[in-house]
Amino acid sequence: MKDELAKNICRYRKEKGLTQEELARKLGATFQAVSKWETAHTLPDITLLPGLAQALDISVDRLLGYVSYDKQVTIYEEEYKGREYYWGVDPSKACLRVLELLPPSTHLKLLDIGCGEGKDAVFFARNGYDVTAFDISDAGIEKTKRLADKAGVRVNIFKADIMDFRLETAFDVLYSSGVLHYVKPQLREEIFANYKRFTNPNGLHVFNVFVRKPFIAPPPEKEPTACPWISGELFTHYHDWLIRECTELIFDCSSSGISHQHAMSTIIAQKVQA
Repeated sequence: MKDELAKNICRYRKEKGLTQEELARKLGATFQAVSKWETAHTLPDITLLPGLAQALDISVDRLLGYVSYDKQVTIYEEEYKGREYYWGVDPSKACLRVLELLPPSTHLKLLDIGCGEGKDAVFFARNGYDVTAFDISDAGIEKTKRLADKAGVRVNIFKADIMDFRLETAFDVLYSSGVLHYVKPQLREEIFANYKRFTNPNGLHVFNVFVRKPFIAPPPEKEPTACPWISGELFTHYHDWLIRECTELIFDCSSSGISHQHAMSTIIAQKVQA
């Protein structure tokens, strides 16, 4: 529990955009004390836990690592409860590029980060990848399971918040579509370093992100936790990898029933062996 608490204090402090000094002031502690908590050298006094949780805007249980979900994170939870598949069941075009660039001629492990209702995860499983996937939506997870059962394939699916989840085992392909805008800017460097570290040699990252453009109005979907990226920002995380593709486009969308536009950056990067 000591290491888990240390990790959570650091993670949620950064998520709130607080420095160690600012958190210390809120608690009437020193920044040296906060530093020692975050490196697991010492533990905060039990009487500080309620105030610490309040300062970080989480519950004490979540701070201690017992509960991962205090409130609904995605606006799509209700949308996914319908019988129809909100995003359809056809795979994204990026899935075909994965097949072209790294076909599963040998055993390849693929992680779908924020799989939604599972259309891409199931496509990969049908084509021979060993697929693991996660999402924050309970309804999305259930739909992924049903889609996999219908296709007669196995997808190792579990619930996780992209902000909290970190890799501990390596994969050959990391894939994510339409999800990474939920990662707050102050955590992107840490999270992408984790993703890169746990990618096998010659492995691929295939990601897209929504980017902010001053001439495009905000989307009609109200996503309070969304943080669009800046043009070119995604590319900066892969200066030491082989860039197979890097594109940006503007496209029309009517997913909410209201026509609007999005700008999106896509990258396909490969971890080449030195």
